[in-house]
Amino acid sequence: MLQISEITLRIAGRPLIEDASVTIADGAKVGLVGRNGTGKTTLFKAICGEHAIDAGHITMPKGARIGKVEQEAPSGPTRLIDQVLQSDIERASLLAEAETATDPVRIADIHTRLADIGAHDAEARAARILNGLGFDNETQKLPCSDFSGGWRMRVALAGVLFSQPDLLLLDEPTNYLDLEGTLWLERYLARYPHTVVMISHDRDLLNKAVNTIVHLADRKMTSWRGGFDAFERQYREAQILQGKMRVKQETQRKHMEAFVERFRAKASKARQAQSRLKALEKLQPLAEISSEAVLPLHFPDPQKRAAPPIIRMENASVGYQPGQPILDRLNLRIDDDDRIALLGANGNGKSTFAKLLVGELMAEDGIVERSNKLKIGYFAQHQLDLLNPAQSAFDHVRPRMTQESEARVRARVARMGLATHKMDTPAKDLSGGEKARLLMGLAAFDRPHLLILDEPTNHLDIDSRELLVHALNSYSGAVILISHDRHLIEASADRLWLVSGRTVAPYEGDLDDYRRLILKGPEPSGEPSASPAAGPVPAVNQKDERRRSAERREKLAPVRKKIKECESLIDDLGGKIAAIDRRLADSGLYQRDPDEATRLAQLRAQRAGKLEQAEEIWLELSELSSKLEAAE
Repeated sequence: MLQISEITLRIAGRPLIEDASVTIADGAKVGLVGRNGTGKTTLFKAICGEHAIDAGHITMPKGARIGKVEQEAPSGPTRLIDQVLQSDIERASLLAEAETATDPVRIADIHTRLADIGAHDAEARAARILNGLGFDNETQKLPCSDFSGGWRMRVALAGVLFSQPDLLLLDEPTNYLDLEGTLWLERYLARYPHTVVMISHDRDLLNKAVNTIVHLADRKMTSWRGGFDAFERQYREAQILQGKMRVKQETQRKHMEAFVERFRAKASKARQAQSRLKALEKLQPLAEISSEAVLPLHFPDPQKRAAPPIIRMENASVGYQPGQPILDRLNLRIDDDDRIALLGANGNGKSTFAKLLVGELMAEDGIVERSNKLKIGYFAQHQLDLLNPAQSAFDHVRPRMTQESEARVRARVARMGLATHKMDTPAKDLSGGEKARLLMGLAAFDRPHLLILDEPTNHLDIDSRELLVHALNSYSGAVILISHDRHLIEASADRLWLVSGRTVAPYEGDLDDYRRLILKGPEPSGEPSASPAAGPVPAVNQKDERRRSAERREKLAPVRKKIKECESLIDDLGGKIAAIDRRLADSGLYQRDPDEATRLAQLRAQRAGKLEQAEEIWLELSELSSKLEAAE
């Protein structure tokens, strides 16, 4: 059991957590959530003894082992498989001692302990974990120095998973994973035999791999049962309940104050007035549940529609060296309203394909045609390093709006989702999420017809990811999305393309089909036996499965279209009703123009009726959609 009791943590004198407590049971799978900057990573450091606690205490069972991924990725000539095996310090120590021990009793103890910790099948377990995280059998024999920082961080993650600590602490474990690795990790953590506490902004991971959410906000920690969706529902209900309680409490307070003021001077009522005063002192205001607004993102629509197809490929191939294509046999078209997510393990060519679309790479063979005057906006994580560290967001936008006033430039920066007090902050002092917002805003600045986003969510918190979904769904241009965030893909993309076998082709199934494909096969120890890294992911080729998927999509397409139409109508009617309510809230309107007030009241009633009818239709269609999806 991990017991955190009345702790206070400060950084540079600023309190992050104050007098907060939470208990985590043995074997619990916990998601630690909260806005960036609330102290989640600092709490991890305090649990590990790397950050001093200003007050309170953290206790664990004696001898319990804590494991976390170190920030410095492993490097050097050590083979990947050996690097992971070395992570189990006890096993490595016992094996080394077994080489030199001479006492028969000690030798017997060593081998008994090695058997207890499963040392003899350790290499097979390490290989399965590396395989699940994207390293095939041949790759596992290569030295760490052959890999980039992101891949070496996967090795560090594999090491801590292999060592199986009693308390596993993971800070954004999916940031360096592709969708395939994320799906594998999701299942592995759900079946991990000990306690897991992880910081994550991946909604699907927090729904599938945890059974408790600890919410860090307003310097307090609150524990909620269930995954993230259950937490979010309970949290919203608590907000509503607390709002009602606050109104009730304020009414009670005003009643008491009025009583005291009226009867304080009357002797016959003095005792009652005094009683009310004491009650007022005890009537403490309810604490607000933090609901700090996150500024929305906005991608400006293309100024003029591009003639479809905006990009067409015919037998095209692309690579980095002549005669050595990474992708070939590309026969694809992208239309002006397409929403496409690219699937496939890292290393299969998703980023290469994106660079071909952008024009950073040219086709070696075949045809790649682009619509006349096509504008493409491109965002990739490596571009974070291209920001001028000394320049602010305002400084980055100003050269693009030289003829505009300062107010208009700042308004444009605000539409990128950056708060006023962050507009003049040097880029080096912005958080990763703020840099990502700025870069996405710059990518979409010229109103592109096609927006390509390569892992846009790595530094965004859950609220910002949800706002990214809304921004993409409001954007009228085409979108190509590369992401390990299933929620983002499912909420933003309506077509899936699979990058596999040195080509890119439409994928017949949906994400659930793809998940089953990735995780298929026996699973005796919780790790998938089939991994995307073991070779190209095969396309779904079973006739019955393809037929069912095609029939389901055919039935679902018109239903989903009507659902979207209903949602647009509901949003439109809601906005119009809100505008009428604002006008009717003007008490002077009834005196100045009673006829107009009557007309507005009637118009509101009509629109409210239409809104109710649209909501009923939406509910019926949503239920029908759920039934069709379940009838696979």
